[in-house]
Amino acid sequence: QVQLVESGGGLVQAGDSLRLSCAASGRTGSTDTMGWFRQAPGKEREFVAAIRWSGGSTFYADSVKGRFTISRDNAKITVYLQMNSLTPEDTAVYYCAVGPPQIRVGATLKYDYWGQGTQVTVSS
Repeated sequence: QVQLVESGGGLVQAGDSLRLSCAASGRTGSTDTMGWFRQAPGKEREFVAAIRWSGGSTFYADSVKGRFTISRDNAKITVYLQMNSLTPEDTAVYYCAVGPPQIRVGATLKYDYWGQGTQVTVSS
């Protein structure tokens, strides 16, 4: 079992920044893939960013490239999502997830464990 706990969400204005954290515990593997997804009201859950724990390769959705940065802290087994230049379209519940090492990063069903989510609201 793996437990994921997200934090760092909140209410901000357009143009502001936020940093989300996802702390992992339990049977985490050193070669996992960790991803961030988001779900806005009435919409499907969508891929935001992912990182391969081994090697540190990163992946981003086109909608967040250049604004969001995913990173990891090996010692704390924590993944971060730095979000800059936020817009109202970024408003959603943000989830982190962990899956096996070589999954297609945008494939929601390939992830085995999910956090409870953290709300991000961006006002115009």
